[in-house]
Amino acid sequence: MIDREQVLHVARLARLELTDEEVGRISAELSDVLGHIEKIGELDLDDVPPTTHVVEVSNALRPDIVEPSLPREVALANAPAVAASGFLVPSPQADAEPS
Repeated sequence: MIDREQVLHVARLARLELTDEEVGRISAELSDVLGHIEKIGELDLDDVPPTTHVVEVSNALRPDIVEPSLPREVALANAPAVAASGFLVPSPQADAEPS
């Protein structure tokens, strides 16, 4: 059972503000989830191969085929600003707050 203090600790780590009602509800819900996980842990899964998908998936990715890229002029045609034959973006320092 997840108690109130554990819920408050996790909420503090996640920077969440919870009402007393939410703490009680979340405590019960997390306890239920952990109960289900414990039940799964009781299963004999030694002969079950690990899977990445619930159903068989084949050819999920297309073949990697080299194709010609856009000419630079076409790629930069709609850019708001260009410099040195590339996209010009604002410096991250321009938006930084002074220290």
